[in-house]
Amino acid sequence: MKRALAGVLAGTLAACSGGLHSSAPAEQVYVLRAPPPAEQSTASGAHLRLRVLRPLAAPGLGSDRIALVTSGNRLDFFAASRWAGPLPDMVQALAVETFAGSGVWGLVEDSRGALAEDYLLQLTIRRFEADYTQHPELPTVHVALDCVLARRDDRAVVASFPAESTQDVMQNRVGNIVAAFEQTLDATLADAAQRAATVVRSAKSPTPP
Repeated sequence: MKRALAGVLAGTLAACSGGLHSSAPAEQVYVLRAPPPAEQSTASGAHLRLRVLRPLAAPGLGSDRIALVTSGNRLDFFAASRWAGPLPDMVQALAVETFAGSGVWGLVEDSRGALAEDYLLQLTIRRFEADYTQHPELPTVHVALDCVLARRDDRAVVASFPAESTQDVMQNRVGNIVAAFEQTLDATLADAAQRAATVVRSAKSPTPP
């Protein structure tokens, strides 16, 4: 009996010393970065303050998983790959950077900011996926945001508009797809910032006699 028990223990120790190796691929974590702001002149309304609220997300897009869509509008996610945080937090961080670099606002904060703001921006993430429905081998990245700009004092909506962009991916690799997401989101937020700037500048323009 002692010899049998010793054999079991010896086998267990050998298994432990050899290590247990999983065949599953290591999980990859991806971040999105905003491009450096371009040189811009300061607008006349640059004393205004903007708060970017935490974006809302369409069903299936609120987590840290990287979404894809296949035939029949089937929503799926890339295996062993995820964003560095929930997608709404990632989009909010880049929106703050993009709007702050637009030259229109004196201060741009996220929803955790402590200072009083003049305007509120609510984004809704309507699309944020790699779409394989048209080309099963090479996806097209879609980013679509619905934007609502409101005054803080009376919560009146001063502008509501969509902003969206697409980009074809040349290689069906997660790294290339993430790069396309970054470029597409940058273009979408730049469009949103420009539209918001037009609204704010128009609101500050003097009324002709």
